[in-house]
Amino acid sequence: MVSRRTRFFCLVFLVSSCFFNLSNSDELKVMVKGVTSIAQTDDNFICATLDWWPENKCDYNQCPWGKAGLLNLDLKNRILANAVKAFNPLRLRIGGSLQDQVYYKVGNYPKNCSNFEKKSDGLFGFSDGCLHMNRWDELHDMFNKTGAAITFSFNALIGRIPSDENNTTLWVGDWNHYNAKSLMKYTINKGYKIDSYELGNELCGSGVAAKIKAHQYGNDVKKLKKLVTHMYPNPANRPKILAPGGFYDQKWIQEFLQTTGPGVVDGLTHHIYNLGAGVDPTLIDKLQNPFFLSQIAQTFKNVENDAKLFSPSSGPWIGESGGAYNSGGKTTSHTFVNGFWYLDQLGMTSTFNHKVYCRQSLIGGNYGLLNTTSFIPNPDYYGALLWHKLMGKNVLSITHEGSPYIRTYAHCSKTSGITVLLINMDKSTTFDVSVVNDLNMYTDSVASVEYINPNPDSVESIHPREEYHLTPKDGNIQSDVLLLNGTPLKLTSSLDIPVMKPKLVDPTLPISIAPQSIVFATLRGFQAPACA
Repeated sequence: MVSRRTRFFCLVFLVSSCFFNLSNSDELKVMVKGVTSIAQTDDNFICATLDWWPENKCDYNQCPWGKAGLLNLDLKNRILANAVKAFNPLRLRIGGSLQDQVYYKVGNYPKNCSNFEKKSDGLFGFSDGCLHMNRWDELHDMFNKTGAAITFSFNALIGRIPSDENNTTLWVGDWNHYNAKSLMKYTINKGYKIDSYELGNELCGSGVAAKIKAHQYGNDVKKLKKLVTHMYPNPANRPKILAPGGFYDQKWIQEFLQTTGPGVVDGLTHHIYNLGAGVDPTLIDKLQNPFFLSQIAQTFKNVENDAKLFSPSSGPWIGESGGAYNSGGKTTSHTFVNGFWYLDQLGMTSTFNHKVYCRQSLIGGNYGLLNTTSFIPNPDYYGALLWHKLMGKNVLSITHEGSPYIRTYAHCSKTSGITVLLINMDKSTTFDVSVVNDLNMYTDSVASVEYINPNPDSVESIHPREEYHLTPKDGNIQSDVLLLNGTPLKLTSSLDIPVMKPKLVDPTLPISIAPQSIVFATLRGFQAPACA
């Protein structure tokens, strides 16, 4: 006869077994082709935006921009400076929806130059705004102290008018470049450094609040190129030309590039908000759905192809991407779960030869890398910083035949060996990942060398693997507190960005990636001729 105590312990064992079986474990082999690279990014791939939105920019009964706009941001904030400085350098794109309503107060022009105000019949519901030169000086003081690389996007609507009363989104006429020239001259005289200039924001294709025909815009970009060449006669310090800074429309883009011809555009910029509206109740599901996240890949491929075909010198850039439009998702865009989308975007675009990826925003809205009021870094800030420090510009082919819920990317490391990025969106499965080195040059070859070598005397064993495991606090994917190898990432007592140290792991063991987590792993002993 079974005693009551025995039955009790059997019940406890069964419950415990059910509980622990909620988490599964799968072995996964990923194959990296280290012989040749498949694409290349810029050395400084990571970029963030600073936008013009004023405090009263509101969506869905919330006003998430606060004092994060270019005209009212606290540029002396220590956390802000340290956050930018940590990248050494961080690309910053100065632009956004209201840029085509900004005038530059240089000398006595324009006579009337006031700040943005609500205006029912204005573009995006706002009047024209003004950049005074004292604010331009303040911005560049911060840029210079932090070593930021600056892209400035000009107002492209100066000199144009709406085509007629029935079609107010189409603007016609030539771009008047004189205000831009005045700002450029002031900038040069002050010794301020500009990495690149861009013309207009979201004016291509069907536009957003306004649009310009492709042929007209192409001629205007040639005018900008001529102006920059004249103002910066030394090619060594001449800013690059970026365009068109809007949503991809193949017919429009191809006509634009045919109009400019080769050698005019240095960066073919396009914008991505593939997650839909920030108020979408299914946003959190999209962020964890690899099938949804893959739908945008064809756009990246199309832009890559257009650049190669019509303007080989024009590398594709993501000029602005916040994921969810209208300032992002209130409960998702600043939290851990957004990293599934963001880091996947960085990995995916890099495989399609995109040179730069500008995140909307550095600060402001719900999608800022920094908290809008406290300036404390959100999880995606640290993800971006790890990418910048670990992932080199040469992109490697990496494949696996396992679950679609684990995403894999590989680059030559910025130092030695390779770095792999593993994103596990699965809610219950831990993956034990072995990295396999395919040393063949041709895709029909089958021989490979497994990197996880059980021989302790092998060359791979000389170098411990460096792993950075990113997880959310308390396992809550909507937390804005990020754990690195189990420890919360916090600013130091002096408000500096914390040093992110890896966990050193025996390279003969697989990389274990927990459910709903992200791992960067640097493999120093990985033999990749493409990284030599």
